[in-house]
Amino acid sequence: MPIVTDQKPYPSSPHTDLATALLDGFVQAGTPVVSPDGRLVAFVVTRVDHGKNTYIPQIWLGSTDGSIPPAPLTAGDPGESQPSWSPDGRHLAFVSGREGAQGAKKGERTLHVIPVTAPGETRTVAVRKDGLDDPTWSPDGRWIAFCSRVPDERYSAEDESWQSPRRIDTFFTRLNGEDFIFDRPRHLWVVAADGTGTPKDLTPGPHQVGEFCWGVSSTELVVSSARHDDWDRDLSTDLFIVDLDGEVHSLTDRTGVHSHPSVSPDGQRVAFLGHDDASTYPQNVRVGVVDLATRVSTWISTGLDRTFETTVGNVAPVWESDSSILATAEDAGECHLYRLDATGTTPPIAVTTGARCVKAFDAAAGVIVAAVSHVTRPAEIHLWRGGSETVLTDVSRSYVTKVEPVGWERFSVPVATITAGVDPRIDAWIVRPKNFDPTKKYPVILNVHGGPHTQYGETYFDEFQAQAAAGFVVVACNPRGSSGREEAWGQAILGPKHPKRPGTGWGGADFEDVLTVLDAALDRYEFCDRSRVGMQGGSYGGYMATLLAARHGGRLRTVCTERSVNNLLTEEWSSDIGTMFRVEHGPDPVEDPAEYLRMSPSTLARDIDIPVLIVHSENDLRCPISQAEELFVTLRLLGKDVVFYRFPAETHELSRAGSPVHRRQRFEIILDWFAEKLA
Repeated sequence: MPIVTDQKPYPSSPHTDLATALLDGFVQAGTPVVSPDGRLVAFVVTRVDHGKNTYIPQIWLGSTDGSIPPAPLTAGDPGESQPSWSPDGRHLAFVSGREGAQGAKKGERTLHVIPVTAPGETRTVAVRKDGLDDPTWSPDGRWIAFCSRVPDERYSAEDESWQSPRRIDTFFTRLNGEDFIFDRPRHLWVVAADGTGTPKDLTPGPHQVGEFCWGVSSTELVVSSARHDDWDRDLSTDLFIVDLDGEVHSLTDRTGVHSHPSVSPDGQRVAFLGHDDASTYPQNVRVGVVDLATRVSTWISTGLDRTFETTVGNVAPVWESDSSILATAEDAGECHLYRLDATGTTPPIAVTTGARCVKAFDAAAGVIVAAVSHVTRPAEIHLWRGGSETVLTDVSRSYVTKVEPVGWERFSVPVATITAGVDPRIDAWIVRPKNFDPTKKYPVILNVHGGPHTQYGETYFDEFQAQAAAGFVVVACNPRGSSGREEAWGQAILGPKHPKRPGTGWGGADFEDVLTVLDAALDRYEFCDRSRVGMQGGSYGGYMATLLAARHGGRLRTVCTERSVNNLLTEEWSSDIGTMFRVEHGPDPVEDPAEYLRMSPSTLARDIDIPVLIVHSENDLRCPISQAEELFVTLRLLGKDVVFYRFPAETHELSRAGSPVHRRQRFEIILDWFAEKLA
């Protein structure tokens, strides 16, 4: 095993070149926005620069008819993102971090406007010290709204030894990747688009705001937020109308969860994502429409029992000119764009089909653009006009040529007992090793995703590519509790004491499904060496890894448990979303701590009889580092075979968005471990 001491390559690791190749130069397209007349599309191309240990986002521009090939619009230094079209299609707003712009300092975020259809200078219209996100033009073009955090004056003392203590009155005071947020709430701001004047905070005070959109009159915005007493206990979020003078009016009334608003072209209705009951999670998130005059809401996606909250990223519904609505939903490992009737009288109709995932989209003037990924291809920009599909970009060609990603085979495994009306099959996939030889037998790595209400899907995933390139068979599945299926499938593992939808609890039906898929794969595919099987999982998947280490029934030789939940009781006390797990497990931890401990794999530590690799990030607030420390100390005291790697300065998102150097080191550690233990 390599010893992680610095950021230099490890000569002792046979996987350094593989890990570096997978990360250095990785490129994908995303955040497409189409101009109001449908002629142009702007999007972001993000590259990994391993040498600089950073990600470089850059805004590109191209025509939707192909007459202007896609090309960079901005320099990419220090990076530009979040493009937004002006209503006349002549300018783009974007976010950067340009030092010196209006006196901006290193680390501050800057908002700019760049001319697109005619020559002109890029102007800076706002500078914020604590983030700047989601720039959106008003329909009349006079204003740009955005979100930014407002730090308490205590932060004026950079030396923490001079800062006053924090008074805590609510739950959810911190957020993974952000640290403390309650004393630096996210507010809604507006600024003149021509760069005159100063930004105005429309939502001062302690309440956080979420997603927002403009009303057609340009005098008000619709925003999602939780502004009522006990918001941190009942978990409801609502939609509000915020006037430019700062007046706030309720649009919904604490009946559930409401997010991602989108105003209709006639200004009379608002589409949104949500569901009715904040006291139960998970649920299949729906598309709703609320009438602005009557405040009456209607769920319009009930004809499709799938979630419109997607693992690959959420986008607000988009209205089309005929008052139909576009939104994305998961479906058995895929993620597609659907067209919905705004009245909800007919079921949603799929706009895209096939083995792929739509990660982001936009539409205007009869043109739809989307970032679409496949198993063997990072996201590229696709376009639909009149039912015809075109692939606009090819930015990942050189990366794909270098890496040569491998595909996978889909298979399904029946479930013995299942809720009536639910498809009784587990969706599963197998990836053959690179340079596969059918006459050989290969070691196997079983993977379980996080969540648990997320899904493995038909999209490029570097984790599987790394394992296959290192010579392993990859097995993955979406067991009960996953998303992308009927709501009853996702709710099958709610706690047995849940007051509304009792299920098996974590470690019940999900555990059975994972082992069922593994056994089926070992039986069906002769190239799988059943004597050399390991397992890897992160977050909830790490929970499953620790559980399997104790209850694998002789199937496994080792596990890697990463950023995992090992003690559900202490997780409910210490996570940044602590106290939310009660709506999943049933009772709260004060009333019934034994129920949380019953499902905790750390209580089974004495039964662990195989080597365990623990990987965790020190700044992880979702599954705090104490979850790893508890497991390591317990296993070490019991004399078990355990190794623990701690990554500094990383959060719960290490494997997806950590520094490129740390991501490479993580690959080396994990691949070296499995190569050694499954030899």
